[in-house]
Amino acid sequence: MRAIDPGSQKFPVSMGPYSSRVPTERTKTMPRPTPANNPHGTRRRIVGVLGSGREEHRELAEPLGRWIAEQGHDLLTGAGGGVMRAAAAAFVSVPDRRGVSIGVVPGSVDEAGHHPKPGYPNPAIELAIHTHLPLSGERGTSPWSRNHVNVLTAHALVALPGGAGTASEVELACRYGRPLILFGPEDAFAAHPGMLPRTCELRVVCGFLERAL
Repeated sequence: MRAIDPGSQKFPVSMGPYSSRVPTERTKTMPRPTPANNPHGTRRRIVGVLGSGREEHRELAEPLGRWIAEQGHDLLTGAGGGVMRAAAAAFVSVPDRRGVSIGVVPGSVDEAGHHPKPGYPNPAIELAIHTHLPLSGERGTSPWSRNHVNVLTAHALVALPGGAGTASEVELACRYGRPLILFGPEDAFAAHPGMLPRTCELRVVCGFLERAL
């Protein structure tokens, strides 16, 4: 089957979903959700964990995943292996947690339909968000990469050591002004902008997230 070529697709100048929507009487009078009138309670907080799709860096990913769960936050990853799998597995191992493990899944579309990338989502993903966005790695800043979804959905981000895909997510976080901290040995982040906060201590990461969230 012929796959759809992302390069052949044109994006409109304005992609705002509300640009041409006319408010109805109901939407004009509908109250904004607040802790008092929202049946789901206060707004959920999502922590994105970025990192290698091959190496797990369990000494970093596992305690971080558990801490996120213990705080009642949701975890968001790219739904793959390596750091993504290790953080998600540690997160879901916490009993009686409030949050869920969210995974944004890369995929492609052809005449036969939609196809998730092989191996995605990993078994520790509870809420899989399937996309038609196939690009990653060195092409991770392309509009056809799910990395935009990862970065824009999370309220705060933690980047562990990784390759070109992680670097592209860090670049996008800087572009979109999202709160981000680098977590791991100093030499793992030599190529990243010096202005970004970085640490090898979990307590520092936790303090950063508490302030950001």
